[in-house]
This record gives sequence, structure tokens and C-alpha cells, in this order.
Amino acid sequence: MDPESRIGQETLDAIGRFDTCMIANAIETFEVRLRNIGFTDSSIRSMFPDLPPMVGYATTARVRAGDPPVRGRIYHDRADWWNNILAMPAPRIVVLEDMDKVRGTGAFLGDMHAAILKALGCSGFVTDGAVRELPAIRQMGLRLFASNVTVSHAYAHIFDFGAPVRIGGLEIRPGDLLHGDQHGLISIPTRIASDVASVAAKLKETEKRVISLCQSTDFSIEKLRNLIRETNERDPTPARKS
Repeated sequence: MDPESRIGQETLDAIGRFDTCMIANAIETFEVRLRNIGFTDSSIRSMFPDLPPMVGYATTARVRAGDPPVRGRIYHDRADWWNNILAMPAPRIVVLEDMDKVRGTGAFLGDMHAAILKALGCSGFVTDGAVRELPAIRQMGLRLFASNVTVSHAYAHIFDFGAPVRIGGLEIRPGDLLHGDQHGLISIPTRIASDVASVAAKLKETEKRVISLCQSTDFSIEKLRNLIRETNERDPTPARKS
């Protein structure tokens, strides 16, 4: 990962104070990508939707569980993969693309691997396959995003780490900045990351004013139109970068 693309911890903390929907709204104002890309589809869901948002840098790999490892290595002994994870700055998010024909045949991540990832400075784990042993992992505070849950690790083994992967329709490359919560997972372009939180704060304040008016006894269509017009005139495009 290019050191120049790293984001300061203060900025990461600020981004983590907003939900994924507000982060998505903020990114739209920069007009750096289409509005229908940059996030996972509904096949990927948070296993612990009540936990705070997850923010971190992606470290990628692929996993298979349907067949034994080609080279016979036991699935839980992968110092080479762990060192690859540590090469990414913290906070880290492990992203595994499930390559089995039937995704979720086995779960790579259980309580033991969750403890390893926490020790490696990971804030979350993302897969389009399965996870298991949820109660113990929840106690560790590791955020989990997956498509399903299963009882067994089967022959789960890691390979091809450090390559681009696709999870729930979202292409994720090593070093991508990810944000996730109960709504899903979104990538944040690093070139605008330093400004996303401030824009999100402005948008949230605007939403609060509109919601407050709608819930007041003084509501009227005319007042609503005036409020929206004033907002657009004051700050029609909160952020825009080419």
C-alpha cells in the first residue's frame, strides 16, 4: 500500500462515527463514481448489526472448503498469510472470497481464527461464504460480514492472498478503505477520505432539520419547500473533487 494513501487515525475515527448510509450519501457529493457501485449487495450482511461501524484497510485472499488443500498444509498454520496481513497498516479488515461452487460449504473463520485476527490488529472480517461460532466471536468485538452461517470448517484453506477479490458484487483490492455496519459494506476512495466525515456531518445536520420540521406541529408543505430551497442555495454541492 502506498504510504501517501494512508489515512490518519483521527480521520478514520471521524468516519467511524457515521453509519454506512450517511457515508454513501457523502461520497455521492464528490461525483467520483457512479451511485450504483462501490458497495456490496444484499447477499452480504452483518452478523452483529448492533455493533458500531467497522473501518479499516482491506487485506485480501481466497478460500476453499469443499476439497482438501492441494499441497496438504493444515488449514490453521499459515504464517505466510499472517505476515501478509501485517504488511497492511492497521486497522485491518480481512476479506476472503469463497471459491467453492457452493459458497459456504465450510467456514474458515471460527473463534480460534477470530482471536488470531484480533491479535493481528484486524477490526473486521468479510466473506461471501460462511462463518461460525458467532457467540464467542461477538465477545471479541470482531465485526463479521458474510452471506451465511455453517457448523463446520470442512476443508477450509487459504490461498492466493494479496489479489483483487469480488464480494457481493464489490471488487475489493488490497489497501481499499472499507466501512461497514448493519446496512452493508462500502468502499471509500482514499483521495476523498479526508473530507468524507465533514461532508457527512453537514448532510446529517440537513437531514435532522428536515426530519424535525416533518415531525413538528408547525409542519406545512410551504415550510418544507422553503427549508429545502434554503439548504440547496446555501450549499448545493457540499463537496466536489475531480
